[in-house]
Amino acid sequence: MRGFFTGIGTKKGLVVLWAVISSYALQAVELKDSKMAASVVINPEQQQQIRQMKLTAAMVWHGSSPWIQAVTAGANQEFAELGIKVLAVTDAQFDPARQVADLENVAVLNPDLILSLVVDPTSAKTSYAKAVQQGARLVLLSNPIPGFVLHKDYVGIVTDDMFGMGKQAAVELSAHFQQPARIGMIFHDADYFITNSRDKAFREQLASYPQLQLVAEKGFVREQETSQVAAALILQHPDLDAIYVSWDAAAEGVIEALRLAGRKDIKVITHDLGVNNLLDMAMQGNMLLTISDQPFVIGSTMARLAALSKLGQQVAPYTLVPFMTVTAENIAPAWQQSFRSEIPALLQQVLKP
Repeated sequence: MRGFFTGIGTKKGLVVLWAVISSYALQAVELKDSKMAASVVINPEQQQQIRQMKLTAAMVWHGSSPWIQAVTAGANQEFAELGIKVLAVTDAQFDPARQVADLENVAVLNPDLILSLVVDPTSAKTSYAKAVQQGARLVLLSNPIPGFVLHKDYVGIVTDDMFGMGKQAAVELSAHFQQPARIGMIFHDADYFITNSRDKAFREQLASYPQLQLVAEKGFVREQETSQVAAALILQHPDLDAIYVSWDAAAEGVIEALRLAGRKDIKVITHDLGVNNLLDMAMQGNMLLTISDQPFVIGSTMARLAALSKLGQQVAPYTLVPFMTVTAENIAPAWQQSFRSEIPALLQQVLKP
C-alpha cells in the first residue's frame, strides 16, 4: 500500500521522515474503541441533507501511487453521490515542504472538507490548523497529528486493521503448514506504527501454533536491504520453510534472494498487493499469499466520515478497513476488490486460463 520505506522511507508510496516517525508513530494509540468501515453509513435522509449543503472538498495527499489513486477514486465516487464538488487533489511527491505549500493553496479555496495523509506533522501542523480554523473538517489517513484533538481539530482517522492483518498472516501460515515448520521473520526495524503493529500481531499469533517455530528474526530499515537480509537468513538457517516479510515491496528483495539461491522450496508471506509478487504467486513461485487492505474502501470511508461530520455526527477515533487473504486462486477478484480497476496487462496474461 504498497512499498513503505525507500530513501527516507515509503509506505504504499508514502515517504515519511525518520525524525518525524520517531516522534509520534509509536505513541500508545488506543484502538479498542475503533469501528469498522462498514458501520459508517449514510441513509437517504442524510444524503439529501448533505446534497442540499452543496459542500466542497479537497484531497491533500503525500504522493502518488496505484494505491493512493484507488483511495482517491473511492473518495471521488462517494463525493459524487453526495453532490460534493472536489476542488483540488494534490500530490506532495513525498516532500514535506511541498505538502505545506499544497495546504496553503488549498486553504485559499476554503473547502468544507479535507482528506489527507500527512508526510511531516511537525512542519505541516500549522497549515492544517489554519484550514481547520477556516471551517474545514479534516479526515486523516493512518497518521495522526500530535496535539490535534479528536472532534475538534479532526474528524477521525481511517486506517488498515493492522492488528487483524498481522494475526491473519500467522493464521494462514498455520493452515498451510499442518506439520512442523521453521519460520523466519524479516521485520521493519524502524518506528512506524502500522508496520510495527502488523509485525507484532504476527509474532504474537504465531506463538499460538506449536507446529510453527520462529527460528530467526532479522530487521531492515529500507526496502532495498531485504535481498541481502534474506540471503544472510537462508545461509544461517538453510532449513527454513517460510519467511514472513513486513510488506509487499520489501518482499520483492526476499523473492529475488531466494531465486538467486535456487530455493524454490521456501515460501514467502507478506502484506499488500504488488504486481511483481502477484506474478510470482500466479506462477507458483515463492510467494505463498499476502494479506491485503482495500484502498478504494479507505477513500470512500474517509469521504463518508467527512460528510457526516457536517451533520454533527461524531465517530470513533479510528475507523478500520477490512482486509482479505490473497492467494493464487483469487488474484483477479482480490485486485478488483482492492483497487476497483482493471488488472495490469502483464498480470492478466499470466492469469489467462
